[in-house]
Amino acid sequence: MLPGNQKTRKIGVFYDGNYFLHVSNYYNYVHPKKRRLSISGLHNFVRRWVAKVDEVDERLCLVVDAHYFRSRLNAQEASQRGSQLYYERVFDDILMSEGVTTHYLPVRTKFGRKEDRGVEIWLAMEALELAIHKMFDVVVLIASDGDYIPLVRKLNTLGTRVIVLSWNFEFVDDSGQKMVTKSSQDLLSEASYPISMNEIIDNEGNLKETLINDLFVVADSGIIRKEDFQDSDGPDKRSKILSLKEGFGFIAYPPNNLFFHYTDLIIDDFNDLSEGDAVEFTVEKNERGQEVAKNIQKIDL
Repeated sequence: MLPGNQKTRKIGVFYDGNYFLHVSNYYNYVHPKKRRLSISGLHNFVRRWVAKVDEVDERLCLVVDAHYFRSRLNAQEASQRGSQLYYERVFDDILMSEGVTTHYLPVRTKFGRKEDRGVEIWLAMEALELAIHKMFDVVVLIASDGDYIPLVRKLNTLGTRVIVLSWNFEFVDDSGQKMVTKSSQDLLSEASYPISMNEIIDNEGNLKETLINDLFVVADSGIIRKEDFQDSDGPDKRSKILSLKEGFGFIAYPPNNLFFHYTDLIIDDFNDLSEGDAVEFTVEKNERGQEVAKNIQKIDL
């Protein structure tokens, strides 16, 4: 039974979606974890953190509001990039299932260059307004940019504590280029609780292993990963069917997966295919210069 003198801690979580996606991709494709970050896992981590700092029962620490902000391509452009539109819709479903409100700004083309400005301003305005009206005890920022410093300072004047979840890491990509991700030190210095998530994840002595694993999506045997591919120097490739629609589908194949049409099948009937089926195929380019799967036939791996 909860002590009567313990009041609820109201927590608001705000995602810079472009940053969150970048970090999640790092853990999925580069880090040994080979799994994406979990929305529910992050929320539970924050609840445990607040409960520990405030010395209250975890059941009194509630994520009462969560918002996800991101710039993204319009539907037509996304549909031309393989299965990108499909994956964005899948992630939207995950956000909705966790009660996260989504806010999207279109990527605009200016003088031939794509720009995604405005997300930081929108996030800051919404976070400040909601903190005032809903009187959050704690605001969690999943962000790294120094542009959020004015927001943190305003929240401090309201008496709202701010947690910044940050990640610092570096790696060499497939082209040999060194990629570095660092959070603004000025932003971290303004936060009530700057939390270095990469240190927590990589130093498992800081938390129980189960708590760290909860930060990532549950491994699913049905998810096709890079190591599942049987590539070769020859024209024939092997992988599995990722998704099927009416008359077309996608085959899992790095880096962007491959589109195929039912007319590209050899012998097999399209209606006999199922998601997860192993297939052999060749990789060719369509009239727009995009890689697609051709000469597809179902096999046993």
